[in-house]
Amino acid sequence: MQKSFKALNIKCDGCANTIKDSLKDEFGEIDIDLTQVPRVVTLEIKDDEAELSFRKKMRSLGYPMEDEDIGAFTKGGLKAKSFISCAIGKTK
Repeated sequence: MQKSFKALNIKCDGCANTIKDSLKDEFGEIDIDLTQVPRVVTLEIKDDEAELSFRKKMRSLGYPMEDEDIGAFTKGGLKAKSFISCAIGKTK
């Protein structure tokens, strides 16, 4: 079923490219709405296990979900990761 998530730290097409490229093999087509803040990521999620996997992979790229409870230190680290992911996405 199609499911949408509000993700933090997504700033531009570079970020969106990294997310799409990194997750396409497991999740297929991913839509990222860059007109909303926080950004809305929509994709096909089959079950709770797939959602957990998606959340973990997004976090590993530096893009946690808005509803995650993360501390200030972790939040700063994830923001730094997202800058790197963004830069990688801009080169593609």
